[in-house]
Amino acid sequence: HQFEWQPALKNVSTSWDVGIIDGLSGWTSSVDDVPADTIARRFRYDVALVSALKDLEEDIMEGLRERGLDDSTCTSGFTVVVKESCDGMGDVSEKHGSGPAVPEKAVRFSFTIMSISIRAEGEEDAITIFQEQKPNSELSCRPLCLMFVDESDHETLTAILGPVVAERKAMLESR
Repeated sequence: HQFEWQPALKNVSTSWDVGIIDGLSGWTSSVDDVPADTIARRFRYDVALVSALKDLEEDIMEGLRERGLDDSTCTSGFTVVVKESCDGMGDVSEKHGSGPAVPEKAVRFSFTIMSISIRAEGEEDAITIFQEQKPNSELSCRPLCLMFVDESDHETLTAILGPVVAERKAMLESR
């Protein structure tokens, strides 16, 4: 889905049609003797967030209608509250095929859109137009990054999630 940040995100490509990225893109060597190209796959944070919002479009429009608003009311932007989660997925050592050897454990970093609110013109208080009814459900959880790594391997987790944190910080400084 096409979108644009104002101002443009710092240190993030302006391309919006980004698919799955290598979690260690830019690394030339392996981490802990595991080939870097086997260790993680992820979505760019802003692309995943826009996709999740697009999936909620009907719920957002319904929220506006329930409050007697239309989408032209939202001229000063909107606020999206996100809950992030990083959890170990346990042992995944069962082999399928003859691919490269990978660590035996996996970690998933994901997010859930908790609420969306707008500030209507002339109003002081924000109006919530979407509230996630089942925030702990698998159905509301959006995977952002899947990693073959032990959750106690902080060095590798930091290397993989560093760019994710940088993208989140860049989004906080833009619209």
